Amino acid sequence: MANLIANIDLVEEVKVEENCAIRVSKETDAAGKKLYIESYGCQMNFSDSEIVTSILAGEGYTTTSSFENADLILLNTCSIREKAEHTIRNRLGHFNGVKKKRPEVTIGVLGCMAERLKSKLLEEEKMVDLVVGPDAYRDLPSLIKITEEGEKGINTFLSREETYADISPVRLNSNGVTAFISIMRGCDNMCSFCVVPFTRGRERSRDPQSIIREATELFENGYREVTLLGQNVDSYKWSEEEENNKARLERNGDSEIINFAALLELVANVDPNLRVRFSTSHPKDITDEVLYTMKKHENICNYIHLPAQSGNSRVLEMMNRTYDREWYVNRVDAIRNILGEDCGISSDMIAGFCTESEEEHRDTLSLMDYVQYDFSYMFVYSERPGTLAAKKYKDDTSPDVKKRRLQEIINKQQELSMIRNKRDVGKIFKVLIEGRSKKSVDQLQGRNSANKVVIFNDNGYEKGQYINAKITDCTSATLLGEVV
Repeated sequence: MANLIANIDLVEEVKVEENCAIRVSKETDAAGKKLYIESYGCQMNFSDSEIVTSILAGEGYTTTSSFENADLILLNTCSIREKAEHTIRNRLGHFNGVKKKRPEVTIGVLGCMAERLKSKLLEEEKMVDLVVGPDAYRDLPSLIKITEEGEKGINTFLSREETYADISPVRLNSNGVTAFISIMRGCDNMCSFCVVPFTRGRERSRDPQSIIREATELFENGYREVTLLGQNVDSYKWSEEEENNKARLERNGDSEIINFAALLELVANVDPNLRVRFSTSHPKDITDEVLYTMKKHENICNYIHLPAQSGNSRVLEMMNRTYDREWYVNRVDAIRNILGEDCGISSDMIAGFCTESEEEHRDTLSLMDYVQYDFSYMFVYSERPGTLAAKKYKDDTSPDVKKRRLQEIINKQQELSMIRNKRDVGKIFKVLIEGRSKKSVDQLQGRNSANKVVIFNDNGYEKGQYINAKITDCTSATLLGEVV
C-alpha cells in the first residue's frame, strides 16, 4: 500500500470497513482558540496529526471533539484509495455548512490529498482556506494568519530534510499505554500502484538520539508500548556524515551508520518493560539481522507486517515491487526459522490489479495458504492518477471480478485466521492491558506479542499492566483467555 496500513476499503482482522478509518481530536477544557482535527488513512497520518496539534498548541490552540465549536477545522487526508477522497469531500461539505453560519472559521486540508489536489481544492471547488502538505506543518501558524487576512494559505513543498524530530507530539485520543514514534518520512520505492512517493517525497531517516529520547519520555510517562513508523522501516539508515556532522551517536567510541536492526536494539534497551513494534517492513529489505535482533530481545514484539500485494511474480513485477514470489517465500521461511511458528505475520493484498488473470489470482490464494497469515488488509485495486500504473497500464479488470476476487481473499483469510488462532488455544501469553473490552464493561483487552487481541475478565487489573493469560477459546479475530 504505501506501505503503512491504510484502513480504507480494507479488511482488518478479516472485517470489512465500509468507511475510512477516522480519528478526531480529543476534547480539552482549556481556554483559547479551538482546533478540530480529523485524520484518515494510515498510522503515519495519525502520527502527523499529533505533530500538527503540538505545533498549534504553541499558538494557543486547544482541541475540541466538536467541529461545530471549532475556530480551525483540519482534515489530515489520504490519497491511497479513491473512496478516501470521496469521503473527505463529503466531510468538507459538512464543514462548509458550519462556515456559512460562522464565516470566521478556517477550514484546511493537510497531508497526501493536499499535496495531490491543491489547486482543485483551493481554486476550482473553493472548499478550503488552507492547503498544507506533509512537510510544511511548521508553516501552519503563518499560513493561518494569511487566511485570517482573507487570503488562501498554501504550502505543499516537499522536503529532503524535514523529520519533525524536535517536536514532541500531543498524543490524541491516547489510551496512555501505546504510542507511535515516526522514525522516517517519505518513500524511495516506486510501486506502480502507489501515490506516496509523489505526496510524501523522498525517504529520509530521523536521527536516533531523538527517537530514543521520545521513547524514554513515553516510558517515563507511563506508556508501555511504542510502534516505530515508516513507509519502509527496514531501509532506515542514519549516519553522522549524512547529518552534516550533527551530534554523534557513538558505540565503542566510534561513529557508525545506524541501520534499522541497530535502531531496534537501541529502543529495546530503553527499558525491558517497554514493548517495541514496527510498521511497515518491505519484503525486499527485511534482513536476517533484524530477525535475530527481534529474537535477542523479549520486548521486541514477535510480529511482522510484511505486505505481499500479490502471490504472482509477473503481477509483482508489474507492481514494481522489486521481488518475486520466491524471494517473498524465502523471507517468510527465514521468519519462521529464526522467530518460530508463533511469530505473527500479516499482509496487504490487492485484488484485480491490471491484467491479473484467474490463475494469477489463485497464486495469491496459494501464497496465503503457504504463509498462514494471522490477518490481512485486503483491497480491490483502485487506480490513482499520477501513478506509474495509471500511466502504463489499463485498469482492465471489471468491478464485479475485482469484488468477487476480493471476497475469495477475504474468505481465505477468515479460514487462516481461525486456523492460526486455534493453534493458540491452551497456550499462555504475556498480554499488555490496553483498556476495557469494546463488548463488555466486565472484561479487559490487550494484545500479546504477536499482535493478537486477548479478552479476559476484569479482576482488578489496571491498564498498562502485564498479565499472563491462558487462551481458552477464540474467534477468527480474537483470543479469549483467563489470567493465570
